Amino acid sequence: MGAKPIAGRMTADAEGGVTVFMIGMRINRFWALRSWVPVFRSMPRMLRELSRDKDGGMLGYHLLFGPPRVIYLVQYWESHEKLLAYAADQDKGHRPAWAAFNRRLREGRGKVGFWHETFVVPAGAHESVYINMPQFGLAKAAGVIPVGRRGDRAADRLSLKSA
Repeated sequence: MGAKPIAGRMTADAEGGVTVFMIGMRINRFWALRSWVPVFRSMPRMLRELSRDKDGGMLGYHLLFGPPRVIYLVQYWESHEKLLAYAADQDKGHRPAWAAFNRRLREGRGKVGFWHETFVVPAGAHESVYINMPQFGLAKAAGVIPVGRRGDRAADRLSLKSA
Protein backbone atom coordinates (compact mmCIF):
# COMPACT_ATOMS: atom_id res chain seq x y z
CA MET A 1 0.00 0.00 0.00
CA GLY A 2 3.00 2.28 -0.17
CA ALA A 3 5.15 4.07 2.34
CA LYS A 4 4.05 4.22 5.95
CA PRO A 5 2.97 7.66 7.21
CA ILE A 6 5.17 9.31 9.83
CA ALA A 7 3.00 10.42 12.74
CA GLY A 8 2.98 14.09 13.68
CA ARG A 9 4.29 17.29 12.14
CA MET A 10 7.53 16.94 10.20
CA THR A 11 9.62 19.14 7.94
CA ALA A 12 12.34 18.53 5.38
CA ASP A 13 15.87 18.32 6.78
CA ALA A 14 17.10 20.83 4.19
CA GLU A 15 18.54 24.02 5.62
CA GLY A 16 20.69 25.00 2.65
CA GLY A 17 19.67 26.10 -0.80
CA VAL A 18 17.92 23.76 -3.19
CA THR A 19 17.18 23.73 -6.91
CA VAL A 20 13.76 22.49 -7.97
CA PHE A 21 13.49 21.28 -11.55
CA MET A 22 10.12 20.39 -13.03
CA ILE A 23 9.89 18.74 -16.42
CA GLY A 24 6.91 17.34 -18.21
CA MET A 25 5.07 16.52 -21.35
CA ARG A 26 1.51 16.77 -22.59
CA ILE A 27 0.25 14.13 -24.94
CA ASN A 28 -1.65 16.18 -27.52
CA ARG A 29 -2.51 13.17 -29.71
CA PHE A 30 -2.71 10.02 -27.63
CA TRP A 31 -2.62 7.60 -30.58
CA ALA A 32 0.58 9.20 -31.94
CA LEU A 33 2.61 6.71 -29.90
CA ARG A 34 5.83 7.29 -31.88
CA SER A 35 5.82 10.93 -30.75
CA TRP A 36 5.54 10.43 -27.00
CA VAL A 37 6.28 6.84 -25.92
CA PRO A 38 10.06 7.12 -26.54
CA VAL A 39 10.15 10.28 -24.41
CA PHE A 40 8.22 8.57 -21.63
CA ARG A 41 10.52 5.55 -21.76
CA SER A 42 13.77 7.56 -21.75
CA MET A 43 13.06 9.27 -18.42
CA PRO A 44 13.36 6.15 -16.20
CA ARG A 45 16.82 5.44 -17.67
CA MET A 46 17.99 8.94 -16.82
CA LEU A 47 16.49 8.73 -13.33
CA ARG A 48 18.30 5.45 -12.66
CA GLU A 49 21.54 7.00 -13.92
CA LEU A 50 21.07 10.06 -11.69
CA SER A 51 20.06 7.98 -8.66
CA ARG A 52 23.21 5.85 -8.91
CA ASP A 53 25.51 8.89 -9.18
CA LYS A 54 25.76 10.03 -5.54
CA ASP A 55 27.97 13.01 -6.50
CA GLY A 56 25.79 14.05 -9.45
CA GLY A 57 23.63 16.39 -7.41
CA MET A 58 20.09 15.06 -7.77
CA LEU A 59 18.64 14.62 -4.29
CA GLY A 60 15.38 12.96 -5.27
CA TYR A 61 12.30 13.13 -7.46
CA HIS A 62 8.57 12.47 -7.78
CA LEU A 63 6.72 11.37 -10.91
CA LEU A 64 3.29 12.95 -11.06
CA PHE A 65 0.28 12.82 -13.34
CA GLY A 66 -1.66 16.01 -13.88
CA PRO A 67 -4.74 16.81 -15.88
CA PRO A 68 -5.55 14.34 -18.61
CA ARG A 69 -2.54 13.68 -20.83
CA VAL A 70 0.01 15.50 -18.62
CA ILE A 71 2.95 13.64 -17.07
CA TYR A 72 5.58 15.51 -15.10
CA LEU A 73 8.50 15.05 -12.82
CA VAL A 74 9.63 17.19 -9.89
CA GLN A 75 13.33 16.85 -9.14
CA TYR A 76 15.29 18.26 -6.20
CA TRP A 77 18.95 19.15 -6.81
CA GLU A 78 21.84 20.28 -4.61
CA SER A 79 22.50 23.18 -6.99
CA HIS A 80 21.59 24.53 -10.38
CA GLU A 81 25.24 24.10 -11.40
CA LYS A 82 24.98 20.32 -10.95
CA LEU A 83 21.67 20.23 -12.82
CA LEU A 84 23.17 22.14 -15.76
CA ALA A 85 26.32 20.00 -15.69
CA TYR A 86 24.24 16.85 -16.03
CA ALA A 87 22.18 18.32 -18.86
CA ALA A 88 25.31 19.27 -20.81
CA ASP A 89 27.40 16.14 -20.13
CA GLN A 90 28.09 14.37 -23.42
CA ASP A 91 28.66 11.06 -21.62
CA LYS A 92 25.33 10.98 -19.75
CA GLY A 93 21.88 9.87 -20.89
CA HIS A 94 20.30 13.31 -21.20
CA ARG A 95 22.10 14.51 -24.34
CA PRO A 96 21.13 11.63 -26.66
CA ALA A 97 17.58 11.55 -25.24
CA TRP A 98 17.23 15.30 -25.79
CA ALA A 99 18.53 15.08 -29.38
CA ALA A 100 16.14 12.22 -30.19
CA PHE A 101 13.24 14.06 -28.59
CA ASN A 102 13.95 17.19 -30.64
CA ARG A 103 13.90 15.13 -33.84
CA ARG A 104 10.57 13.55 -32.89
CA LEU A 105 9.18 16.92 -31.84
CA ARG A 106 9.93 18.40 -35.26
CA GLU A 107 8.53 15.36 -37.08
CA GLY A 108 5.48 15.10 -34.81
CA ARG A 109 3.98 18.47 -35.69
CA GLY A 110 2.49 19.21 -32.28
CA LYS A 111 1.49 15.68 -31.25
CA VAL A 112 3.38 16.05 -27.98
CA GLY A 113 4.07 19.13 -25.88
CA PHE A 114 7.05 19.63 -23.59
CA TRP A 115 7.92 21.99 -20.77
CA HIS A 116 10.38 22.51 -17.95
CA GLU A 117 10.83 25.03 -15.16
CA THR A 118 13.80 25.56 -12.86
CA PHE A 119 13.68 27.31 -9.49
CA VAL A 120 16.86 28.16 -7.60
CA VAL A 121 15.82 28.55 -3.97
CA PRO A 122 18.43 30.02 -1.60
CA ALA A 123 18.88 28.88 1.99
CA GLY A 124 16.19 30.32 4.24
CA ALA A 125 13.77 30.84 1.34
CA HIS A 126 11.97 27.49 1.52
CA GLU A 127 9.99 25.69 4.16
CA SER A 128 7.83 22.63 4.34
CA VAL A 129 5.45 20.80 6.63
CA TYR A 130 4.16 17.25 6.36
CA ILE A 131 1.46 16.05 8.77
CA ASN A 132 0.91 12.30 9.07
CA MET A 133 2.53 11.78 5.66
CA PRO A 134 5.16 9.36 4.44
CA GLN A 135 8.35 11.03 3.26
CA PHE A 136 7.33 13.12 0.28
CA GLY A 137 8.70 15.93 -1.85
CA LEU A 138 11.73 17.70 -0.45
CA ALA A 139 11.52 15.60 2.75
CA LYS A 140 11.92 12.41 0.72
CA ALA A 141 14.91 13.94 -1.09
CA ALA A 142 16.63 15.50 1.95
CA GLY A 143 15.31 13.55 4.91
CA VAL A 144 12.71 14.39 7.51
CA ILE A 145 12.92 15.90 10.99
CA PRO A 146 10.30 17.05 13.52
CA VAL A 147 8.98 20.54 12.77
CA GLY A 148 10.12 21.88 16.15
CA ARG A 149 13.79 21.53 15.20
CA ARG A 150 13.40 24.14 12.47
CA GLY A 151 10.61 26.20 14.04
CA ASP A 152 6.95 25.56 14.75
CA ARG A 153 5.66 28.23 12.37
CA ALA A 154 6.27 28.59 8.66
CA ALA A 155 7.68 32.07 9.33
CA ASP A 156 10.28 30.56 11.68
CA ARG A 157 11.36 27.96 9.13
CA LEU A 158 11.62 30.59 6.39
CA SER A 159 13.90 32.80 8.48
CA LEU A 160 16.60 30.14 8.85
CA LYS A 161 19.93 30.93 7.26
CA SER A 162 22.59 28.40 6.42
CA ALA A 163 25.66 28.39 8.63
